[in-house]
Amino acid sequence: MGKRRRDRYRSFVAIERNVLRRCPEWRRLSLRAKVFYFYLKSKYNAINNGEIQLHFSELQDMPGFTSRGAFYAAKKELISTGWIEQTNPGGLYRNPNTYKLTGKYDAML
Repeated sequence: MGKRRRDRYRSFVAIERNVLRRCPEWRRLSLRAKVFYFYLKSKYNAINNGEIQLHFSELQDMPGFTSRGAFYAAKKELISTGWIEQTNPGGLYRNPNTYKLTGKYDAML
């Protein structure tokens, strides 16, 4: 019996080659911001944009994310450069932060 369709395809995070090679905005991002972006984009499933959640605990074992300050600095950098938007500010005893991928740099020619 054959495998189910979803088992045949590996999960991946796509970013266009032109963005990696020619986009000056991408080159200016810090390594932390790039890791944050890839993790956030990995949680995108085509219907949850604006509802994507990424918690500090998901990145705290990554090099460079040993403190909450590093996490928030990467988030702030991505927001200020237009890569992501924060759609719902959360907090310790409130709802979690939610984010939206802007897609601003997804179609670079």
